[in-house]
Amino acid sequence: MELIQLTPHSEVDPSQPLRAPGDILLHAYLIPNALNPAQLARRTGIPAHQIKAFIADTHPITPKIAIRLSLAFDTTAFYWLALQARYDLERAKPVVCAYRPLVD
Repeated sequence: MELIQLTPHSEVDPSQPLRAPGDILLHAYLIPNALNPAQLARRTGIPAHQIKAFIADTHPITPKIAIRLSLAFDTTAFYWLALQARYDLERAKPVVCAYRPLVD
């Protein structure tokens, strides 16, 4: 197993546009493989309604789901979790920064 070197200042490439993990699932994996949510559900054991929720950006990708997706698409679970984490962090920044305390 290859380890990923993480540091307290690890970042992702900011030049890449922010996309929801469900959007990536749909456009990079389902459509190119001619799969629909029901077919992916049968392949992974993830309920079809949950797959549709990922695509609609109403449900996050959890560690268990990331493992199932990694097995279905020959990726790593870390890949799916990293996509979700980046997406969540970027969406939270404006809200959190608005309440950032002033430091003297």
